Amino acid sequence: MIDLEKLNHYFGIFKGLELQDLKEVFANTSLKKLDISEYFIKEGEQKRQLAYIRKGLIRCFMVNEKGDEITTLVRWEDQFITSYDVILYNRPARFYYQAIEKTELLVIDYDVAQRILEKNPKLEQGRRHFLLNILQEVFERIESFTLYSPEERYIEFVKAKPNIVNRLPDKYIATILGMTPVSLSRIRKRIATKAQKK
Repeated sequence: MIDLEKLNHYFGIFKGLELQDLKEVFANTSLKKLDISEYFIKEGEQKRQLAYIRKGLIRCFMVNEKGDEITTLVRWEDQFITSYDVILYNRPARFYYQAIEKTELLVIDYDVAQRILEKNPKLEQGRRHFLLNILQEVFERIESFTLYSPEERYIEFVKAKPNIVNRLPDKYIATILGMTPVSLSRIRKRIATKAQKK
């Protein structure tokens, strides 16, 4: 399911973790394949599912009162995705979680995963690691909107996610960065002009 190289990477991060520790996790996961534009979770659903993205891209978006789609989050290979509304607040999802590419997910019921993690302290270390990564990402996003200009946000996004930028349509990148596609186009032209003058 997860290739050996990736397993070795995780075993390197989480000292003392062994394949046996993951046996129960794998026994309770199922492979879900999504076609382009297919949904993992839809607005209004209460699926208590946690998914590891084995392959592909998923975007999280909402539809505003004008009918515009606002992309708030994108997740890709080796990341986890779930509805935070359902898991944290026990309410129906406010967002759609949709595949941008053909996507493969390893899905587990969140409550089952919780019980497995609670029984094994070695796995608890892994949960802390991933939660801290999510928290770090949230703080970086808040800082980027309060401290950086739209152009600086775009430059940082490209630096941090160079292989993702080429896989995402411009309209999704624009809404993630809090701007319109027209503004994003202007920023790219400005950056290209500056590069030519050097």
